[in-house]
Amino acid sequence: MATLVLGAVGTLIGGPVGGALGALVGRSVDGVLAGGGQREGPRLRDLAITTSSYGQPLPRHHGRMRVSGSVIWATDLVENRETSGGGKGKPKTTTYSYSSSFAVALASRPIEGVGRIWADGNLLRGAAGDLKSGGTLRIYRGHGDQRPDPLIAAAEGSACPAFRNCAYVVFEDLELADFGNRIPALSFEVLADVDDFDLRDLIEPLIPVATTRVPLGDLDGFSYEGGDLRAGLETIGALFPLACDCGGDGLTIAPEAAPDHPVITLPPPVVAWQEEDFGRQDGALRERDGTPPAGPDALRYYDVARDFQPGLQRSEGSAVHAASRTLEFPGALHPDAARALVGAAGRRAHWLRERLAWRVAELDPAVAPGSLVRVSDVDGLWRVASWEWRENGIELDLVRHAFGAVHAPPGEAGTPGLPVDTAPSPTLLRAFELPWDGTGDPATPAVFAVASAAGAHWRGAALYIDRQGALEPLGTTGRTRSIMGALAAPLPPSPALVLERQAVLTLDLVAEDLTLASADAEAIAAGANRLLVGSEIVQFMRAMREGDRRWRLEGLVRGRGGTEAAAQAGHGSGTLVTLLDASLVPLVLDRPNGATIAAIGAAEDEPVAAQIESAGVTRRPLAPVHPRATVLPSGALSLRWIRRARGGWTWPAEIELPLVEEAELYRVGIGPVEAPLASWEVAEPRLVIEADDLAALSAAHPGAAVWVRQIGSFAASDPLYLNTLA
Repeated sequence: MATLVLGAVGTLIGGPVGGALGALVGRSVDGVLAGGGQREGPRLRDLAITTSSYGQPLPRHHGRMRVSGSVIWATDLVENRETSGGGKGKPKTTTYSYSSSFAVALASRPIEGVGRIWADGNLLRGAAGDLKSGGTLRIYRGHGDQRPDPLIAAAEGSACPAFRNCAYVVFEDLELADFGNRIPALSFEVLADVDDFDLRDLIEPLIPVATTRVPLGDLDGFSYEGGDLRAGLETIGALFPLACDCGGDGLTIAPEAAPDHPVITLPPPVVAWQEEDFGRQDGALRERDGTPPAGPDALRYYDVARDFQPGLQRSEGSAVHAASRTLEFPGALHPDAARALVGAAGRRAHWLRERLAWRVAELDPAVAPGSLVRVSDVDGLWRVASWEWRENGIELDLVRHAFGAVHAPPGEAGTPGLPVDTAPSPTLLRAFELPWDGTGDPATPAVFAVASAAGAHWRGAALYIDRQGALEPLGTTGRTRSIMGALAAPLPPSPALVLERQAVLTLDLVAEDLTLASADAEAIAAGANRLLVGSEIVQFMRAMREGDRRWRLEGLVRGRGGTEAAAQAGHGSGTLVTLLDASLVPLVLDRPNGATIAAIGAAEDEPVAAQIESAGVTRRPLAPVHPRATVLPSGALSLRWIRRARGGWTWPAEIELPLVEEAELYRVGIGPVEAPLASWEVAEPRLVIEADDLAALSAAHPGAAVWVRQIGSFAASDPLYLNTLA
């Protein structure tokens, strides 16, 4: 503010030069009044990313921390080429993807495991151990007897190191399509200790002669990157008060005495030999520092509630001023604990301004740094900060002990917008063949796979064909989930002749977020809202949600695409239902009969298999329609029918339907369809059975059905029943 005011005044008085001088003076005033504050402790890394630089320290991690690590081995990018499409007259599409294998060092001490992994800020590995992208992860916990990784050993040969006493992970063939075909910036949730850790775990490996018993209950994790150990202890001691004592047995570090700790009453002070001695002439000197408290006003830390991103908590009632101190603490804390710790640290700093120098003649072994003592003629409790044994007595440096518990309101982590960790959803797979739709080659089976999942974050699956236990790749499903479900109630048989406005189909979809939409008659005529119910194609006009996953469909058109035989049979509850839309994945298969399709997604340890339904329906001719049986005056039986063609769904007026098959041929039979008692093959849609033959057949097979099938290039149609022998 002073910068703006003095800059404006300077411009008014002295023009541009005066404005510049005024702004300079104002900036100095602002620095004195507000200031930038002071920061203490190692700087937190806001955006630490994985590096591969030589000479970087490998930290020791304790508890649970989010770390970046260092790449210690990597291969070149591997190019993968995949060709898909080519069915139904569509061109083939070749896509390229890349993968890489590499190792990342995480810690210089053994760890218990690795939790979540972030890549470019998004979750690459969830808390359940699931990789969100394709690839394999191996974790080496850093023990002294760990073996070399087989992938690195295969690449490096006998020179392969085992990286003992170093915790690291190996990614094998990590798919990089989600990261711009490059190795992403990684960070890892390191689980260094299963149980709670204390200061002993941090100090004893570095100072074997030290004895520590300091619990760090509110601390979730801590990283030590080397350097000045004293500075590290001072950083910890700012939040977890420490009492250090050095004697013949080594260094002892303990927590400051709690209020319920035994209080020792000190003897009266000893008179000094000289006036300038410690504690003045009478052996006691009480001082109070009038400067502002030296404790931290704010605490920067790794916030567990923010996925270990840096957070900031201020002590209650503190404001930003020139003397503000921010403590940079390289530990992981919850917001509530962080606010309570910084509040307690500020309160302790306030009491530390009052000190008492006290000289005694006797050495009490119970009096040590951190002990609570009471002195004569001075109210309150004091804590021993330090002591020194001199020729004229034992000099004790006492500080005022803070009373009572610190009240701190709950901490707030803000709204960091963390990535959602969703467990991988199992893949639901269905494979089927559909009637030819009139496009492309009628001799090529129209085989499709559809895949879906109950979870909205399903990432697709790889498709294979199972050939006697050997899986051959077919491509991928893509990430779009197909709309799938099952009948919640039986669907009764239908003649499949007209639009059934009152007919109802009730189904349960596999997920709540999947939806169906209504369509008008014009859209229905254009092929909208087609469902594959079992082996029948059904269209619907109205879709209404009745529950989280339940839908009621009305206005049905049954038996579409020549599937009237399935419509006339009906369907029971639980019959699979699939919406025929753009999510269908075409499969190029020469022999779909009896074939099994398999899918492997992120949630699958074993392939999900589905046998191809309605195999052969693409190349099977449609059954003839409109049967007519007429007894001629001569007693002969005249049989007529109308041919249908695969792909000819519009029935244009005055236009002959295309034949599609290599030749027009029909088989008329009597009795069982697969083993007829008598049969005829004709090249036109009519047949006359003479009177004598009819009489003989009627006498030999009374009540036998007369039927006709169209014989196509690859198969015969379903039968059309023409008449019954008298």
